[in-house]
Amino acid sequence: MDIKIDDLTGSEVIELVSEHLHSMTLHSPPESIHALNVEALRKPEITFWSVWEKDELVGCGALKELDGQHGEIKSMRTSSSHLRKGVAKELIQFLLEEAKRRGYRRLSLETGSMDAFEPAKRLYASVGFQYCKPFADYIEDPNSVFMTKEL
Repeated sequence: MDIKIDDLTGSEVIELVSEHLHSMTLHSPPESIHALNVEALRKPEITFWSVWEKDELVGCGALKELDGQHGEIKSMRTSSSHLRKGVAKELIQFLLEEAKRRGYRRLSLETGSMDAFEPAKRLYASVGFQYCKPFADYIEDPNSVFMTKEL
């Protein structure tokens, strides 16, 4: 797999981000959706990566810098045709290494509390993320769970 910084201009990447946003609407009420659209992912505090297997897009993910020591995982998504092939596991390891390289002391994330998000929560827990209180600008929400990992 090839993980590379992406400028979010390619049609495949835009389609995968759109698929990610659409799937959030299927499982979460609008006020509980914290996924970012393409424009929001282009903000300077966010670095976005696409994951490729040869010339096929298989996933994506981003890091948002909250401050010099704390980052947030955003927009982690595996293409629906590549689920359960290790894409997310490889990407999360990459993001953890990148966060350490940047000097972050902590990496956090928000995901849904519903059953559809169980695979994601299991993945995050498998690499050491623990449940925590809301961070940054998040507030308590029964449709969200928050996880963090000290680096």
